[in-house]
Amino acid sequence: MAVLVQVNFPMQGPWGTEMAEAFRGLAESINAEPGFIWKVWIEDQAAGLSGGIYLFETREQAEAYVAMHTERLAGFGITDVTVVYSDVNETLSRLNRASLKAA
Repeated sequence: MAVLVQVNFPMQGPWGTEMAEAFRGLAESINAEPGFIWKVWIEDQAAGLSGGIYLFETREQAEAYVAMHTERLAGFGITDVTVVYSDVNETLSRLNRASLKAA
């Protein structure tokens, strides 16, 4: 069963196009993580929040990624990280056009 993970944390920028340029290497490296299917990058400049919504093949793979990512964020001085794991109801999600496989 696929697992959705939402990770949020405070960030002061960069945002938008600058964020895309600054984090391109990071984004490319995420593609190689075990069990990774996709990620939607999220940002709320007004609230000073950033993060992502990820889909992994298994909860174990998702938890391993989050442990590594949380440690990486701590290295940047970001420690106020929130994480929510949710199992995906694949039948209903497909009915509503969810893409549950890697492109």
